[in-house]
Parts: sequence; C-alpha cells; structure tokens
Amino acid sequence: MTAVQHPTVWLTGLSGAGKTSIALALAQALKAQGRAVTVLDGDQLRHGLNRDLGFTPADRHENIRRTAEVARLMNNAGLTVIAAFISPYRSDRATAAAIVGAGNFIEVHVSTPLAVCEARDVKGLYAQARAGRLAQFTGISAPYEAPLDAALTLDTGTLALDEAVERICRHLRQRP
Repeated sequence: MTAVQHPTVWLTGLSGAGKTSIALALAQALKAQGRAVTVLDGDQLRHGLNRDLGFTPADRHENIRRTAEVARLMNNAGLTVIAAFISPYRSDRATAAAIVGAGNFIEVHVSTPLAVCEARDVKGLYAQARAGRLAQFTGISAPYEAPLDAALTLDTGTLALDEAVERICRHLRQRP
C-alpha cells in the first residue's frame, strides 16, 4: 500500500496550546519538501465561512463539519491540509475523520497543560472565562475531550516548535 499523498493533519488542543504555531511551521516545512499545502485555522474560518456560528455544542459541531468538508475537497484537489482547531469533542473529531476519510485523517493532540496555555494567553480569554465574562470557553466553562487514540501527542510546554514539526513530518514519512 502506498502512502496517502494528500492527508489532513488535524491539530486539536486547548486555546494557547500551540496549534496555529505548529500548523504554520509545518506548512513551511512541507512546502520546502515540495508539497502543496494549506492551513485551515479555527480563528480564521470563524471570521468568514463559519462567522454565523457561536460556541454552543451544536455550533461547534457544525464548525468542525464544515471544516472537514473543506479539508476533504482540498485533499481531493491535491493539497495536504493542516487544520488547527480546538475541536473539543471526540464525536466531532470522529465526524471529521469520517468526512475526510479515515486513511487521510491524522489526529494530532497538542496536549499542552492548561496552566501553560493560560500563561500564553495574550488575548486574556482565560482570565475572562475564569471571571465568568466568557461563556462556553473550552477548558474552563466548557469541556475538552482529549483524544483516546491520536496518531501523535505533542506537549508544547516541553517540546520546542521545530521538534513538534519534525515529529509530524516523521510521522507523515512513515505512514503506510
């Protein structure tokens, strides 16, 4: 069996875990290898395609469903997709995997501890959530369900960005 040429690397984890930083650095590394790559970032999609969605469980589900549909289309067009989304619910990530295709979906858990994520919070979102001014904030007032069987687990509290990227690249090279 040959390796899947155009997968979706799905980065999941808390706000501030480092998903977007990893996604952007990974995209650069893959482009340097000659791959056609695009990044789908949760914050960016919420300003456009998903701007009509809030943060209720139903809206989060729809956010992930739409993103997975876009990722599948991009994979089919020959792009490797790197998706950086909190995607807090296992069931939504399973839906995304089913849409993208199990053979194309690579779940990467950016498992950075909550305390590290809060320390990195330049927007003050964790403080707002802890003060009760921001409802449905993942990790504080809304749940995060860690993956049970992620392809990779990366803790950016102890792992440098370049090493996190190299681990994903290694995984991509070793895929059946």
